[in-house]
Amino acid sequence: MIKILKFFLHIILNFLFIVFLANAEERKIKIGLLAPLTGDNSKLGNQIVKSVQLALKDINSDLIEIFPRDTQSNPEVTLRSAIELQQNGINLVIGPIFYESLTYLDQVNDITFLSLTNKTLDLPKNVISSGINSTSQINAIKKFIELENIQKSIFLIPNLNYDLEIEKGIKSSKIKIFKKYHYDIEPTKLTQQIEKITNYAIRKQNLIDEITRLENSDDPVKERKIENLKKRYTLGNLNFDSVVITDFDESLKSVITSLLYSDVSPKDFHLITLNQWFDESLLKETNLQPIYYPSINKKNLDNFKKKFLKEFNQSTNHLSLLSYDLVGLIYYLSLNNNLNGINKSFNLKNSFKGKIGIFDIEDNKINHRLNFYQVDKGLLKEIF
Repeated sequence: MIKILKFFLHIILNFLFIVFLANAEERKIKIGLLAPLTGDNSKLGNQIVKSVQLALKDINSDLIEIFPRDTQSNPEVTLRSAIELQQNGINLVIGPIFYESLTYLDQVNDITFLSLTNKTLDLPKNVISSGINSTSQINAIKKFIELENIQKSIFLIPNLNYDLEIEKGIKSSKIKIFKKYHYDIEPTKLTQQIEKITNYAIRKQNLIDEITRLENSDDPVKERKIENLKKRYTLGNLNFDSVVITDFDESLKSVITSLLYSDVSPKDFHLITLNQWFDESLLKETNLQPIYYPSINKKNLDNFKKKFLKEFNQSTNHLSLLSYDLVGLIYYLSLNNNLNGINKSFNLKNSFKGKIGIFDIEDNKINHRLNFYQVDKGLLKEIF
């Protein structure tokens, strides 16, 4: 009799253990990861995998399991990898990184993809852009303009492939702007367009006329006045008090240089631009300063880079930090939803504080509350 009881007890315990394992497996958060693990962008892709691993280590939970798959930065390969993840019962994926890789993902419509792209137009319905998009950046610019009591901002937008993203950001942020201009980045055309925007020809003639008038006058200090005027390019007021230049790198510097030749100086006008990712070359261009731009939390980015270097003995970038935060975001949402409800939670209004900053989630969109920085006299200063 005792042997029979022991036998049945053994069966019951085994059954309960199997049920426990099954429930534990069912409770696991299975997250797909689509990144270029081979090919031209493999260095970036493998950094992102390591960042996700670092996030798992910091969260220290057995509930999360990551399934990395290669995209090779190729839309067709991305689709095949997504289908493989779908077959493994995964319905939430971090990635892909690049906008071009999203092309066919609407064919896997029961997976939600948290892409690292910052583009938001013409996305498949099952893709959420988690990058630092134009709306997030212009929201921060709007906040700065209000803090500084700037009244008349003009927007300069290059005729490039992201101009519609800028237009969407302007509309979504409801920022008040005085005027908006589109320009060509070709140097000769750019110069002509900036001259037109700043009424250069009229103001140049004003300067010539004033110098001529002084030369023919009896003003006892006319030499000093003429000397000061000859340091200028133009003469006359402008009807705006700040310029928002939605450009980057050398093209941005060309626009500011053209403005300087029209006497639109950063000493007299607020010159504001988009997220420059702490471009160190801007620190050296002291004649273009001060200049202002939104970006992620630099202190957190620097600390993450140090942590990553210590852990993996290699450098990394902001996309790694974004992927790190996305793991934390998914884990945070899982605490307040059942596993099948995580995808739906992106429709609800919610906020999450990550290393990059605060994520605002609503209507299957992610925006970021960004910091704001000033570059002046070769130094970077946080405004907010």
